[in-house]
Amino acid sequence: MGGSGSGNFLQVVAKNFDVLALPLVTLVYPLYASIKAIESKSRTDDQQWLTYWVLYSMMTIFELTFSKILECIPIWPYAKLIVTCWLVLPHFNGAAHVYQHFIRPVYMNPQAAQRIWCPSEEGHFQLIERKEPGGAAIT
Repeated sequence: MGGSGSGNFLQVVAKNFDVLALPLVTLVYPLYASIKAIESKSRTDDQQWLTYWVLYSMMTIFELTFSKILECIPIWPYAKLIVTCWLVLPHFNGAAHVYQHFIRPVYMNPQAAQRIWCPSEEGHFQLIERKEPGGAAIT
């Protein structure tokens, strides 16, 4: 009888893994790491966690905006968990990568938002610059 109870518990945990893991990965660990960063003298960890919170806020706004669409995508919670792990875990340094390559260029040069990444024939993405009505590229 004892084995059946633990089997049910494991089934519940497995079925609700995203519900259990997501708050730990998105909030609990980042809060702990942010407090450690505040108390350290290093600026690197401060930047990592400030960047994470900016991206987390953007992801939350995205989810609130598109909640009805995201409800129809059954793998969304798992995709969010994987992306958040990539952003949070220091081994990957994903938050810094996203900030340096996507957020900062647009913030530093708002006209950079006019650039579009399109797939090329070779299967790579290439930068296409939008043209002004006179034909000059917007840079």
